[in-house]
Amino acid sequence: MSHVLSAVAWPYANGPRHLGHVAGFGVPSDVFSRYMRMAGHDVLMVSGTDEHGTPILVAADKEGVSAQELADRNNRLICEDLVALGVSYDLFTRTTTANHYEVAQQMFLAVHRNGYMVERTTESAISPSTGRTLPDRYIEGTCPICGYTEARGDQCDSCGNQLDPTDLVDPRSRINGETPRFVQTQHFFLDLPALAEALGEWLDEREATGLWRPNVIRFSRNILEDIRPRAMTRDIDWGIPVPLEGWRDDPGKRLYVWFDAVIGYLSASVEWARRTGDPDAWRRWWNVGPDGQAPLSYYFMGKDNITFHSQIWPAELLGHNGRGDRGGEPGPYGELTLPTEVVSSEFLTMEGRAFSSSRGVVIYVHEVLARYQPDALRYFLSAAAPENQDSDFSWPAFVERTNNELVAGWGNLVSRTAGMIARYFGQVPPAGPLEPVDERILAAVRGGFDTVGRLIGTHRQKAALAEAMRLVGEVNAYVSTTEPFKLKGEDQRDRLGTVLHVLAQAVTDLNTQLSPFLPHSSNAVHAALGGEGLFMPMPRIEEVRDLDEPGRPPYPVITGDYSAMPRWESRPVAVGAIVEKPAPIFTKLDPAVADDERRRLGLPVAEQPDEPGEAV
Repeated sequence: MSHVLSAVAWPYANGPRHLGHVAGFGVPSDVFSRYMRMAGHDVLMVSGTDEHGTPILVAADKEGVSAQELADRNNRLICEDLVALGVSYDLFTRTTTANHYEVAQQMFLAVHRNGYMVERTTESAISPSTGRTLPDRYIEGTCPICGYTEARGDQCDSCGNQLDPTDLVDPRSRINGETPRFVQTQHFFLDLPALAEALGEWLDEREATGLWRPNVIRFSRNILEDIRPRAMTRDIDWGIPVPLEGWRDDPGKRLYVWFDAVIGYLSASVEWARRTGDPDAWRRWWNVGPDGQAPLSYYFMGKDNITFHSQIWPAELLGHNGRGDRGGEPGPYGELTLPTEVVSSEFLTMEGRAFSSSRGVVIYVHEVLARYQPDALRYFLSAAAPENQDSDFSWPAFVERTNNELVAGWGNLVSRTAGMIARYFGQVPPAGPLEPVDERILAAVRGGFDTVGRLIGTHRQKAALAEAMRLVGEVNAYVSTTEPFKLKGEDQRDRLGTVLHVLAQAVTDLNTQLSPFLPHSSNAVHAALGGEGLFMPMPRIEEVRDLDEPGRPPYPVITGDYSAMPRWESRPVAVGAIVEKPAPIFTKLDPAVADDERRRLGLPVAEQPDEPGEAV
């Protein structure tokens, strides 16, 4: 058993999340975390809403509310969406807690003491209309290296090179299109060149494992070639104060949101431990244990965040540990372990276009969950996962996969099995002598535990789901071969019982293998075959108070008790379990749904042929 940290990208609290977001961080991290718990590992899954930075201020101004009010509202909306989706966080919190402030400031001080946080004069981009600092990511322009016209002020997504806003040709604000004004200012920079050698050695180790996705390791190598100091403070009044004399009380200087946001993985772990009553429990997922075994950590996000997880965050950890060119001593959190793997997905597009809330190219999670089953969405996002290349969400494809795969494949197998058992026996029958056809299908399904499990554990979830559904197809073929519905004679009853027992066992095992992908429906399948209680534990929202500021109004966190997670193994079906006529597990969708949804988005709908008229 290993201690496994599932570190999930922090959704930004400037608005609700769309499908492109949860395709990268939400569903993949949950499938992995559920599987690892089932495989016997001690998993800590943490995240929260990222609530600092200029975009929050911009969005709050537009609505005429304070930044905190906006963050509070969106924090709750995002929590509700993720719980409805079934994402099994141990703790989903937020970056505006006093606990997070303390951990972020302690990390800054440790990196500063070790000499990797240096003060320098730089040029800061200011919005001429508001006087506020523009974040690097809110400045676009032409890349001076490759000519890409939509490069950002921190990196070019086309060539992968690290940039500064002043590098861009014809820079413009993404907020209102104006040309930023650059002014000189003092800031602290993370001295990445002094940490470059240690970063390179870490990447060498990671690449040697052969486990990282090629696109992620390639991108990480590219940004290492052009490494330069990065500003870790900003001219802004919404964020975490800089914990140094002369800076602490300056209302216009704060830690950069991307410095404090990645520290959230650590601060959320600390908060989780404090809320459990064992304040040091977090160390099992961050420090090497007394037995010398290092914990494992997997970071889930979209490809636009690779820089911050394969360079900035590891550099912060190395600086805290005193592992760069200047040496140093580990900070207050001890020797912190670096990421085992940065599990970055490519982009999910929508009907062939890039998701963009600002441009209206968007399908929000809550809109889909209000009209469709959460597992139908989880299934699509897993089956069409943008693991190694961009993939597209389209409503016709969503309807087709739901109807042809979930309903006609898996749902039909469950309904046929439970329906025949209910009709002919009313309970799961015992098995008589097995014939070769029975043994073959049982062996094939049992083999799925190794194959599907290995694929999930190595972040090949699309292939894992395809393999599980291939086995569903084999079991449906077994029904066609054995034709239990034709075994009606009294002398055939034992054979009928054996076939239905085999089917019940196969469905039970397949339900286990599909449960990380389809946790909601796995409980319905479990009940359909006479199971009692929840098969897959689900997350819940709790209203809590700040640990260090109890006078603050309560706010929601996501948590859950996942100790009853089923084991990743075949378990004998319960002979004698009462089985009643089942209700449908999945809802079949009218094909017209796709056109309805496309109309909602203002997209063109294919012309339908006119109905033939009556003869006159």
